[in-house]
Amino acid sequence: MAVDFTQEIKDLRATMDSVRGVTNLDELARTIDELEQQASAPDLWDDPDAAQQVTSALSRANSERDRVLGMDARIEDLETLVEMGQEEHDAATLEEAERDLATLKKDVGELEVRTLLSGEYDEREAVVTIRSGAGGVDAADFAEMLMRMYLRWAERHGYPTKVMDTSYAEEAGLKSATFEVNVPYAFGHLSVEAGTHRLVRISPFDNQGRRQTSFAAVEVIPLIESDDSVDIPENELKIDVFRSSGPGGQSVNTTDSAVRMTHIPTGIVVSMQNEKSQIQNRAAALRVLQSRLLLQRKAEEAAVKKEMAGDVKASWGDQMRSYVLNPYQMVKDLRTEYETGNPSAVFDGDIDGFIEAGIRWQIGQNRQQD
Repeated sequence: MAVDFTQEIKDLRATMDSVRGVTNLDELARTIDELEQQASAPDLWDDPDAAQQVTSALSRANSERDRVLGMDARIEDLETLVEMGQEEHDAATLEEAERDLATLKKDVGELEVRTLLSGEYDEREAVVTIRSGAGGVDAADFAEMLMRMYLRWAERHGYPTKVMDTSYAEEAGLKSATFEVNVPYAFGHLSVEAGTHRLVRISPFDNQGRRQTSFAAVEVIPLIESDDSVDIPENELKIDVFRSSGPGGQSVNTTDSAVRMTHIPTGIVVSMQNEKSQIQNRAAALRVLQSRLLLQRKAEEAAVKKEMAGDVKASWGDQMRSYVLNPYQMVKDLRTEYETGNPSAVFDGDIDGFIEAGIRWQIGQNRQQD
């Protein structure tokens, strides 16, 4: 069936009109001008933290503007290519245009989803924690599979990551792991991955070859920033130090550099062991603890508002996604109904479809509750 390029390009431009309306390029240009003036101040680096905030904000604003303008230019290039192919009846050119159209539709869709991320912390970098649940060694192995999935997703997009803590299970896999995704909007994208994940497969750890169901929990929090002002009194913290270890209990160093930080009033525990010194691990643990407390505070505020409005239904079920490897091949999100029959690609980081569907679903849920 021939591609209706005229309609496809019309649809792309309509989507970009919506994106530009949300982005507000005029306001963005004014913001860039202001930030450029601040960045050119001779005393900018007298305060390195403030300077870093200015330069990071300027980089993000420029990237946002270039992303929108670049997409407009690509649509115009596609239209020109289609006109050339149609005028010259050149099948090869039209085939190239069809390939470009498929890529452009995907990229415009991702940009549209990006504009939907307007939550208070959506622009933040993300801290992801994965914990094995019910299912014994299969659950620990599943937790490691999920960690690899998210790290591969980040790698596919060129997003820098930093593993902060890994607690290995005795036989195989992970008890828990924490890592950062250090790119703007990481939290907005990955927050829809939070919840309970379920794996169904023939267990490689069962000598009778039985099918096993196992679970792992994914937690996603926004990375704390210096101006968030989450103060934690010293008397509310219990800090333990221990020796960092790798798989099988093998020591990775000979000093007690790992840190376990417990927030006594809430019982929240954060462990860090992947930095080189106790001081660095303590700073990293405190930052993650502050992030969790900040998110918890906002969640409590939202819960109070829902209760006042008479709406106390939960937003997430006990299981948000199933990965089935036996007796059939299927990965299905139970909230959005988005699914694929290629679990291998999913575990190799191909999860953009799930993330996009999750963001659209979450936006819809928020609108219903407003």
